[in-house]
Amino acid sequence: MPLSWRYSVLADRHRALGSKLEDWNGMGTAWTYAHDINQDHTAIRTKAGLMDVSGLKKMYVVGPHASAVLNYATTRDVTKIYPGKSAYSCMLNENGHFIEDCILYRTGPNTWMVVHGSGAGHETLTPLVAGRNAALVVDEDLHDLSLQGPLAVEFLSKHVPGIRDLKYFHHMPATLFGRPVTISRTGYTGERGYELFCKGEDAPLIWDTILSEGKVMGIIPTCFTTLDWLRVESYLLFYPYDMSQMYPFEKGPPGDSLWELGLDFTVSPGKSDFRGADAHQRLKGKERFRIFGVLVEGSTAADNGDEIYAGGKKVGVVTCAMVSSLTGKSMAIARLDTAVAVQGTKLEIRGKKLKAAATAHTLPFDDPDKKKRMAVG
Repeated sequence: MPLSWRYSVLADRHRALGSKLEDWNGMGTAWTYAHDINQDHTAIRTKAGLMDVSGLKKMYVVGPHASAVLNYATTRDVTKIYPGKSAYSCMLNENGHFIEDCILYRTGPNTWMVVHGSGAGHETLTPLVAGRNAALVVDEDLHDLSLQGPLAVEFLSKHVPGIRDLKYFHHMPATLFGRPVTISRTGYTGERGYELFCKGEDAPLIWDTILSEGKVMGIIPTCFTTLDWLRVESYLLFYPYDMSQMYPFEKGPPGDSLWELGLDFTVSPGKSDFRGADAHQRLKGKERFRIFGVLVEGSTAADNGDEIYAGGKKVGVVTCAMVSSLTGKSMAIARLDTAVAVQGTKLEIRGKKLKAAATAHTLPFDDPDKKKRMAVG
């Protein structure tokens, strides 16, 4: 991992489970374990799984001008986000193109935590705090353990009073196994789940205790690649793997609009004072493609990068695919020409390993009404 400069204190746990700790976002990450990834997918969909997602970057934006900085940098109206609430948001460049997504956590009147992936989040915020009464602090010690699945709340309710009352996209300070944590009801699985933010020195105890006490409930450690399977079913995009940075246009530079990615919902109603706002509005109706689902015939998964055809013409590309052992369906997220991004359109997958008939399908495949992740009680 020559490019890795960030480290999870759980690295030895991951190695013991068979991980080679391949790089993601500058951190050695447990992309795979020695056991079958089907076990991980099944656990999170039916019971619960524990995953180390500390490779996500965590930053604090603090000071009297912190809210103004984030209001300009992101698509959300941050005045609607109160302490204890969070929001999924996007960042755009001046051309109105997507460059990063993040979750904004308001922790106080003038204090925020921003959690983001491998896009330009840090590079965007750094110049915006300059000359303002605000500061940007990167926290490389804060670890993020993700407990996801229908039994996650059952487990945590034994240890955290009030956890059942925590609403979707809200967070709370708590004590877990005697250690201070912040628990956020968010995640990247489409299930009811929780992010457990803790100090690095406390992560091993929390990890070990959850797996030890949760074993009887079927809670197991799950690898990072499981997220790809879950996100295909739940329509959760991953920068840059679904974007034109990975699959460039034949003409013109990379850069996708929120309209093309289906992320225009992240723009708060009436908001027009964020970076790239004017360009974003001008791009409406000019979509070159749409992120859409593809249901593949048979029981073989497509490969990322497989080309998609309709009527003998190339009309798209697979960006992420999986086969669910629970449903038996072969599914994929794809970048499709707008003309064929319609439910029921007949398609054909042409890859190096797979040639199969397919059908365009709306996203998400799993739980389209999001009842699981938003469940109450």
